[in-house]
Amino acid sequence: MGKIFDGHPPLARTASSAAAEMIRQAILDGRLAPGQRLTEERLAGELGISRTPVREALKVLQSEGLVDAAPNRSATVRAYEPADLDDMYQLRALLEGHAARRAASRLTDEQLLELRASCDRFDTMSAADDLRELVRENFVFHNTILAAAGDARLAGMVRQVVELPLVYKSYVWYSPEQARISQHYHRQICRALERRDPERAELVMKEHILEARDVLIAHVQVERSLAASAAEAE
Repeated sequence: MGKIFDGHPPLARTASSAAAEMIRQAILDGRLAPGQRLTEERLAGELGISRTPVREALKVLQSEGLVDAAPNRSATVRAYEPADLDDMYQLRALLEGHAARRAASRLTDEQLLELRASCDRFDTMSAADDLRELVRENFVFHNTILAAAGDARLAGMVRQVVELPLVYKSYVWYSPEQARISQHYHRQICRALERRDPERAELVMKEHILEARDVLIAHVQVERSLAASAAEAE
């Protein structure tokens, strides 16, 4: 397995907050997969710091729900049950649907242009070749709408339920058909916002989130079934 943090310079020895941010990003974009062990020694070696700030960083990530840790055991990237993911996506659909409704009457011309540009960039990407970029572009699109909603408290609540399922984004097989479905939803949301139609924007956003939930949970269940079959065969 290659290095997790290729291309990043060593951090300052006391930079526990920077270490937390880099580990967090590696979890969210899939370089560290659900269930993967997080050894302090390896992380410290790759980040060029001592184990103490790494230990502090892992405690921060544990408090955020991204890491599981128990006494006398290595920390791991937290893995969620399908029922947990369903709950989070149900809540996300309500929150982001509300954000889209608010954004319909508050979106600036510049933000609308950014949404159109995001749709255009998304159209050029391949699920086979650009999965990580698709994930990032999806974040740009949703974050622009969240910013347009103009509610800091809502934004904080959305980020809590968005970041945790993102742990799974990069390791779930994302087919060209699923990419086209996301493209379609993004265009429909953009059109509803352009027409300043809050009901339509909210409805399509909810449909988009729940469709993504169905894809994610189906793949998590398949992965677990395959893992269980492999374990029985050993």
